[in-house]
Amino acid sequence: MDIDGKLFKKFLERQETYEHQQKEFAADKQHSKGKLTAKERIGLLFDNDTFDEIDAFSLPASSGGEFGRIVNAYGDGVITGHGKISGRIAFAYAQDFSVMGGSLGSIHAAKIMKIQDMALKMGAPIIGFIDSGGARIQEGVASLAGYAGIFNRNVKSSGVIPQISVIMGPAAGGAVYSPSITDFVFMTNKTSYMFVTGPNVVKEVLNEDVSFEELGGATVHMKNSGIAHFVYEDEENTIRGLKKLLSYLPSNNLENPPLVEWRDTEERVEELLREIVPDDPNKPYDIKEVINLIVDKGTFFEVAEGFAMNIIVAFARLSGKTIGIIANQPKVLAGTLDINSSVKAARFIRFCDSFNIPLLTLEDVPGFMPGIDQEHSGIIRHGAKLLYAYADSTVPKITVILRKSYGGAYCVMNSKNLGGDFNFAWPTAEIAVMGPEGAVSILYRRELLESEDPVKLKKELAIKYRDEIANPYVADEKGYIDEVIDPAQTRRKLITAFEALENKHVNVPSRKHGNIPL
Repeated sequence: MDIDGKLFKKFLERQETYEHQQKEFAADKQHSKGKLTAKERIGLLFDNDTFDEIDAFSLPASSGGEFGRIVNAYGDGVITGHGKISGRIAFAYAQDFSVMGGSLGSIHAAKIMKIQDMALKMGAPIIGFIDSGGARIQEGVASLAGYAGIFNRNVKSSGVIPQISVIMGPAAGGAVYSPSITDFVFMTNKTSYMFVTGPNVVKEVLNEDVSFEELGGATVHMKNSGIAHFVYEDEENTIRGLKKLLSYLPSNNLENPPLVEWRDTEERVEELLREIVPDDPNKPYDIKEVINLIVDKGTFFEVAEGFAMNIIVAFARLSGKTIGIIANQPKVLAGTLDINSSVKAARFIRFCDSFNIPLLTLEDVPGFMPGIDQEHSGIIRHGAKLLYAYADSTVPKITVILRKSYGGAYCVMNSKNLGGDFNFAWPTAEIAVMGPEGAVSILYRRELLESEDPVKLKKELAIKYRDEIANPYVADEKGYIDEVIDPAQTRRKLITAFEALENKHVNVPSRKHGNIPL
């Protein structure tokens, strides 16, 4: 029995030391940069009073010699633990830039690996707040080994539990590879950046002057590289966006996505959908308007909005159930498929398939992007990734062809023979080997050469080709689509079709894994 209370007093002193470890000046320094502290980030993410910290009193390793232990700071620059987000269990770690710049040493890494193991064992999402100067130089190879251990666990958890990285400051060198393996990456504008080699190295090796923001800022990774899936203007909204994403996802690959209370109506008829596709087949329209008229109101949540904007990938809900949407965007590059859009859609499809999220494809695609640059950069290989992702997925898959569906792009965009469960088309659909203009140029080459008015003749022949061949009724009669539907009834058709697919089961061949054309 602790009669004089010495043991309990020591316990309280230890707690108090940890609470005051993050000195006021350190918090002020973070706030002056427009950033939150690690504890504040954890506090915003988890439900009130639900977060339990693990390994709070771990101390940094000592490398011995003159470098020794740099600071006797509890936690070794990272907060790890678990709690509830909107009532569901989740695990998280948050690097603390106020302790040795959030650098990763062996103990720091061990804490992250422990929480990764726990999340995988418990079947719960894991969120990592990245705010670190990188590997701890004083610890040498031990810090590099720590990164490798984290990467290894990222790979083992892939497709089993959702893994989300939130870049809240620097992520440089080897530190960038863990986020790139995880399912989604969030960044905050002006205060977060990622790069393999920093501006100083770029200057030394290539003699190019570039800022942190220009080299690896949030805008760069949202619009150019496609690494960042979500970018917000401040950390508070970044965390709100993260919580919204989690609301669409199951906790692991053995669960279905959460069902939310359904306040919309299944019988909602949207007559605007009958008029949304222009009479002129070459005139663009916004596919987002179509999506918002079909899904439960207010549930459209776009992913990677600023990258490869000729294709839309998004989460939404139909009758309260999560679905993943892949949609060609006629407003951008006429909705053609190029390298970036193929890879963007393929990765999203494979995520949804991993976590039992049904797929809806809204198709209006004239084909793959032509040109020397695309061909030499590997459009064949990258386009095959999209084909592979669709064919390999076993979740319920529905396609609606709104307008153009030509050539190889028809095959790739979840066609019936690629594995589409239900394939519908609007009366405005054009399904053919190629567009009418291209087709008549080949089929009627001699007649056009001999015509006194080849422009007029080509136009007339294109209209005839569209009426007789490039229409949905030929595909309907041959069974390549299941039904030509009234656009206004699209929502009701999709809800009933997904309900019919709820118990879908596919027996896949026994194999270690397929060989996707990476």
